[in-house]
Amino acid sequence: MNFDERIVRIVKDSFFPLLEAGIKFTIPVAVISFALGLILALFIALMRISGAWLLEGIAKFYVWIIRGTPLLVQLFIIFYGLPKIGVILAPLPSAIIGFTMNMGAYNSEVIRAAIISIAKGQWEAAYSIGMTKRQALDRIILPQAARVSIPPLFNSFISLVKDTSLAASITLTEMFQVAQRITAATYEPLVLYCEAAFIYLMFCTVLTFIQGWIERRLDKYVAK
Repeated sequence: MNFDERIVRIVKDSFFPLLEAGIKFTIPVAVISFALGLILALFIALMRISGAWLLEGIAKFYVWIIRGTPLLVQLFIIFYGLPKIGVILAPLPSAIIGFTMNMGAYNSEVIRAAIISIAKGQWEAAYSIGMTKRQALDRIILPQAARVSIPPLFNSFISLVKDTSLAASITLTEMFQVAQRITAATYEPLVLYCEAAFIYLMFCTVLTFIQGWIERRLDKYVAK
């Protein structure tokens, strides 16, 4: 078998294992982490605008810590560091916790910015018809803020899909980890890593089209 035939065979033999790992681990980890991170982000954002100094302080400290440290270091602390104090987690929950905490911090700033971008008149109009602050937030402010925050939040999700490759460092068998294992057996890192990059690109391209579709749907409800 010559060199070209060997490369073609490696690509063909590795494509479906890589794709399967992406579908079974990469995408589910990204979706679960993003969904949980979005819930956490909403709570953190509401704490930031609550007006209560203690809640604001806790939220600011959390965002400061997470945004100021690398995601890879956070994953290492969770997976390799916590066992030193008796907290032992498997790779999958470690990855989900790490990505969730990271998304919670970054997306809280997106949500907070979207909320404070809504004109004060919207709050005043809600109060004028007898709504409480909670009712105004739930019925008037958050629905408008959701439309504003969709593009940056979706960009954050696309970035998370790529960042899941960091989970390979804590032994999670996601797509990049599979690429590393096949590389160790074939000694063709350039081919395998380019192939993994291509599959990541496929996933992100599909998500980009979905983002565009969602934005076009939401444009119907935005006054022009």
